Amino acid sequence: MEKSTIRAYYGTGAGKSSAALGYALRSASEGRLVYIIQFMKAEMNEEYLKKLEPEVKLFRFERTKDSFRDLPADKRDEEIQNMKNGLNFARKAISTGECDMLILDEVLGLIDEGIITDGELASVLSPTVLHTDIILTGTFITPAIAEKADYVYRITEEKGDN
Repeated sequence: MEKSTIRAYYGTGAGKSSAALGYALRSASEGRLVYIIQFMKAEMNEEYLKKLEPEVKLFRFERTKDSFRDLPADKRDEEIQNMKNGLNFARKAISTGECDMLILDEVLGLIDEGIITDGELASVLSPTVLHTDIILTGTFITPAIAEKADYVYRITEEKGDN
């Protein structure tokens, strides 16, 4: 069996989540089970992902429909706990090997916002089983997380007005 890999897509350009979803589609087409856990994003139309079930399953632990960054301070504490619940779910999925690929979409933003430390994320990634590939996305990556990853891709925009 092949060794699992950790890939990180980070940067200010668009396409990090799309790149991760490309891997999800490839894995699903091979009959592999993919979990996607979203962090810090506004609720989106998930109908197209539901068509990919049961091979691709989307999880979102935040309760608000708004982006975390747009929330008033009093609502952030509750959402922080919800995001930490999502991270604990990720830890369980990794340690039990219940999925073949785990995408932690915008998880690097939890470090940016001071919700978790890079050491806490590294701890979640540590108990990887032999067949769980992991993809991390976000705007910034710390040296500790970059060191933990097998592949690191920086996505920037060279031209355009997004």
